[in-house]
Amino acid sequence: MKLPGKLDYLEMPATGGTLDRLKAFYSAAFAWSFTDYGPTYSAFAEGLDGGFQADAEEAPAKPLPVLYSRDLEATLDAVENAGGTIVKPIFSFPGGRRFHFADPAGNEMAVWAE
Repeated sequence: MKLPGKLDYLEMPATGGTLDRLKAFYSAAFAWSFTDYGPTYSAFAEGLDGGFQADAEEAPAKPLPVLYSRDLEATLDAVENAGGTIVKPIFSFPGGRRFHFADPAGNEMAVWAE
């Protein structure tokens, strides 16, 4: 069950032609399985759902924790009111919408909604 404000997904970079190597590594080391969403994205569901992003322009610079929200606009307002900085405004992606923010220490995170 998805809970608002809780970690729901982890997106990690796979740039430099590493997507196939990462899939092979995690499959061999931990028996992970993957679902490909086009040539640049592969998702996993291994305790915490997540995915590897190989598109150099879309891939996060480092792992990107993703929180869940039932009301994306209200959550964006709460993040701003608490002192967060919106890094990417709300945008659509296959499966929902999300935005990215930086916390006061500069950590980038994202929030998504269906």
